[in-house]
Amino acid sequence: MLDVEMLRALGNDRRLQVLEWLRDPVAHFPPQRDGDLVRDGVCSQFIAEKLGVSAPTCGEHLKILSRAGLIRGTKIKQWVFYQRDEDAIAAAQHALGRDW
Repeated sequence: MLDVEMLRALGNDRRLQVLEWLRDPVAHFPPQRDGDLVRDGVCSQFIAEKLGVSAPTCGEHLKILSRAGLIRGTKIKQWVFYQRDEDAIAAAQHALGRDW
């Protein structure tokens, strides 16, 4: 079942784009100095740069995705690295009857 946080997260094209990029981080982001793209996730700074938005704006998008349970963040040094929560995404896709 989808809740309000999930619907809010999915109701924005930029957040859907982030989910798409995080599906295959190696194809969409450069190598990172700290943290492995696949194992640890993508640094929020790389996501902000690719979205073409400020760090605070990106942070708001990532916070909404995190609250919905679609992504999870891991802190490494002073950065937060994000990756998809595939189980939550599969459940949302099933509830919506879509693949993204």
